[in-house]
Amino acid sequence: MTETQGSVPSRRSLIGWGGAGLALGAAAAGGAVAMTRTGDDVDPAAAEAGAAVGFHGAYQAGIATPVQDRLHFAAFDVTTTDRAEFVQLLKDWTEAARRMTAGKAVGEGAFGGLAEAPPDDTGEALGLKPSRLTLTVGFGPSLFKKLGLADRRPDALVDLPTFAGDALDAARSNGDLCIQACADDPQVAVHAIRNLARLGMGKVVIRWSQLGFGKTSSTTPDAQTPRNLMGFKDGTRNIAGTETDRLKKFVWVGEKDVDENSAWMVGGSYLVARRIRMHIETWDRTSLQEQEDIFGRDKGEGAPVGKAKERDEPFLKAMKPDAHVRLAHPDSNHGATLLRRGYSFTDGTDGLGRLEAGLFFLAYQRDVREGFVRVQRNLASDALNEYIQHVGSAVFAVPPGVRDKDDWWGRTLFSKEA
Repeated sequence: MTETQGSVPSRRSLIGWGGAGLALGAAAAGGAVAMTRTGDDVDPAAAEAGAAVGFHGAYQAGIATPVQDRLHFAAFDVTTTDRAEFVQLLKDWTEAARRMTAGKAVGEGAFGGLAEAPPDDTGEALGLKPSRLTLTVGFGPSLFKKLGLADRRPDALVDLPTFAGDALDAARSNGDLCIQACADDPQVAVHAIRNLARLGMGKVVIRWSQLGFGKTSSTTPDAQTPRNLMGFKDGTRNIAGTETDRLKKFVWVGEKDVDENSAWMVGGSYLVARRIRMHIETWDRTSLQEQEDIFGRDKGEGAPVGKAKERDEPFLKAMKPDAHVRLAHPDSNHGATLLRRGYSFTDGTDGLGRLEAGLFFLAYQRDVREGFVRVQRNLASDALNEYIQHVGSAVFAVPPGVRDKDDWWGRTLFSKEA
């Protein structure tokens, strides 16, 4: 990313943002950057061109937006109990995110400022394009108690129950808030989280984070369906960003879903994040027929049992009773449907020569109780459970989008204090 000077704030004006400030982005080399943000309808050339995704809108980008190739997800613990201080951080983060996703630098950049002070930008994204970067923020259940907002915690933001087979690592679970950074360039996504964490120093600290690659679901299901690390296509019936009616029904929180205290969530959604370890070595020794029976699809085309094409309507009774597709299908869950944005991950080995690999599952829904909780309980008898284990978990309330240049992340929740 190249440096963008022009109207950037001076270093002195950034002191109030958190010490030396930061620079989070930069314009694509050569000048203006194309903006792309119309639901899930994206110019096919946008990814290749490294275009920017528009930041403003009724909903946060990074939910129904076309899924990018890379992820850096971070959960934070809030270390301040000063609500006004936290609100100011949200405003500062919003401005930084607004500029970065537009391909602009924040502050004086990675060089050219005072030699005696740390640069505002870490510099690893210099010369890189925006790469369709989106930044999405969410608030965890613990934040509401910590900041004295217990009465504004929505009923739908439940503490997830313990599910069969869970082996959750507390160090990789929960969090007061989260930031989901998605981009087509991993360095752009990492740069965003790194610099936002710098901006939050003294107010928040990263609790855990996860890098992801190879999207395992798509919000453009008319395109090629991605495969997970088990080699199977996933998300064939995922909600498309252009399906306004399905998004309204299953993803966005509406006025009928809230009361007076939780009305701030209208236009938002609820996010469940689960780190799912795959026992890759055991799976790789399983016969092809058993693998297909476990999923309820053939491995080559991705067609449901007894069907010829991937998108043929599945005949659930033709599958084994414990087939994954059969148990996860909306028809088996009173219509429950999730918008998934999962990614594969590999984090080295476990010390026993086995890959520490799997799926970082991200799912957005209108109500966690009627979405993820219902589906996950039904998956208790899933044959796939022999080959996977949920080892990390978190849930967040994702507020509505930032409407314009005067708006900021979480304004609807904190408006009484703003």
